[in-house]
Amino acid sequence: MSAATLNHDGAFAAARRRLRFGPLWLAAPGLAFLAIFFLFPVLRLLGLSVQDLETSAWTGDHYARIVATDVYFRVLMSTFRIAGLTALLSLLFGYPLAYWLAQLPERQRGLAILAVMVPFWTSYLVKTFAWMVILGRTGVINQILSGTGMSPLPLLHNEFGVMAGMVHAMLPLAVLTMLPVMTTLDRRLVQAAETLGAPPANAFWLVYFQLSLPGVAAAGLLTFISSLGFFIVPALLGGPQQTMLAQLIITQIQEMLNWAFAGALATFMLVAALVTCWVYDRLFGLSSLSGETSGRTGGGQGRLREAGMGILSALAKASTALGGPLGRLLGPKVMDRLLPLYSTAVIVFLVAPALVVVPIAFTTSPFLDFPPPGYGLEWFRVYFNSDLWVSATIRSFAVAFATAVLATLVAGLAALALARSSSRWRGAIFAFFLAPMIVPRIVIAVGLFYLFAQIGLVATDLGLIIGHTVLALPFAFVAISAVVKGHDWRLDQAAATLGANRFRTLMLVTVPLIRGGLVAAFLFAFITSFDELTVAIFVSGGVKTTLPKQMWDDMILQLNPTLAAVSVVVFAIVMALLLMAEWLRRPAR
Repeated sequence: MSAATLNHDGAFAAARRRLRFGPLWLAAPGLAFLAIFFLFPVLRLLGLSVQDLETSAWTGDHYARIVATDVYFRVLMSTFRIAGLTALLSLLFGYPLAYWLAQLPERQRGLAILAVMVPFWTSYLVKTFAWMVILGRTGVINQILSGTGMSPLPLLHNEFGVMAGMVHAMLPLAVLTMLPVMTTLDRRLVQAAETLGAPPANAFWLVYFQLSLPGVAAAGLLTFISSLGFFIVPALLGGPQQTMLAQLIITQIQEMLNWAFAGALATFMLVAALVTCWVYDRLFGLSSLSGETSGRTGGGQGRLREAGMGILSALAKASTALGGPLGRLLGPKVMDRLLPLYSTAVIVFLVAPALVVVPIAFTTSPFLDFPPPGYGLEWFRVYFNSDLWVSATIRSFAVAFATAVLATLVAGLAALALARSSSRWRGAIFAFFLAPMIVPRIVIAVGLFYLFAQIGLVATDLGLIIGHTVLALPFAFVAISAVVKGHDWRLDQAAATLGANRFRTLMLVTVPLIRGGLVAAFLFAFITSFDELTVAIFVSGGVKTTLPKQMWDDMILQLNPTLAAVSVVVFAIVMALLLMAEWLRRPAR
């Protein structure tokens, strides 16, 4: 064999080694799925924003129109302001609750977290409907005020109503994002700081809060990005001054068929989300969203770190200055009870809307009176005797089940691939699977609608399943990755040593040991699909109506007790699924 042949074979082998992904090939189905039904539609929508649809020429007129037209620019600024306020208030109200939950014993913490999880996974439509009942002119709050002789307050169709609904929707997300970081912190570090002479406020702000900052930043990131794409709450609880970008995009598509201008609006929203993610990634690393340590420290050093420490020092001094007089005024016993009382009040705020909707569902009145004048099952009979409502419910169940199966399978393969791989592509693939969680849903929904309109998937169950799977994949992926991260791969190696092939090892060893993550992924994907409205508004085509889409249509037309009955059904389904997840995730004994 010649030297040239040997060199050629050696070069070929080296190239194969460079191209070998190893276990990452398991992620190929998920990568292909997201490339076709997520990346391509979003990029295509962005391309439309710089294109004249009549001449196909490149143009920047759509962006110039947004900046030059006062109403569009005002909506753009209002969207960023409302999203920013929602994120800020969710962090301010949620941090003490997460701090208190992290201190509880594990059993008590699990029960308290369930009280946060139920509002988190309850349909946005159900929660918004409840706030309409609470804040309306004849709602719960104004009826209480009227009973005391006060005049009704304008609580609905203004910014107060929007912020109440938005913060209520995002607060559980903030708490559940911060809590995993707080539960891993070693509180003995705070005790050590106090032992060395640091005042309690300094020990908290300069030690505990600083260590919990990645969780706070992750909560701020997710709540801000999620709020950017909101349209349910501002459409139903707000007024014209609280119109947000997502509402404009829906109008441009459904009423004006102006794809290019809708693409320009979506681009502004997407750029804001990506810039926020870039800043977060530079400081903490996107992998910390799943609970991993990113090792990213460079971005947090230097002047930025000095500024942050200066702010924390100022907060510590202010807390010390205020805490002393307040402690002497209230006494140590009251001070010790403030955090539990506050946390209980926040949990009541989270569960109150559901508690208000349930009695109204059983009312005998055709109006949304609270408390109801009488109780009966009339509105449940209306719901179950309606072919429209029943067919929408059955379709939602079928689509959610198919979505959960597909998302769990694809996400499970990808999570296993990343857990077993040390490839340099690992970080990029991880970020790609999280991308549908980061890109606002309205952008994904409009991009999919444009694609599906061309390939005939609008008004089909398959189109709904594909769209819902795109949105559910990140949740399933994070749930499985969190469990796979702690899996002992030596057990798989032992099974292989004893003669088991890869498939038997996967099914008889790996899958049973990561069952909790798979069950959680399935249920989270199911709930995500069952509650999904954004994709359904576009892809259903008004024919394949899902339960959230039918609720949305009825809420736009007229509020009635049937919606309360439907809300109770949805709430019961979510509650049953969460209890099932809690039961199944416990390891077998």
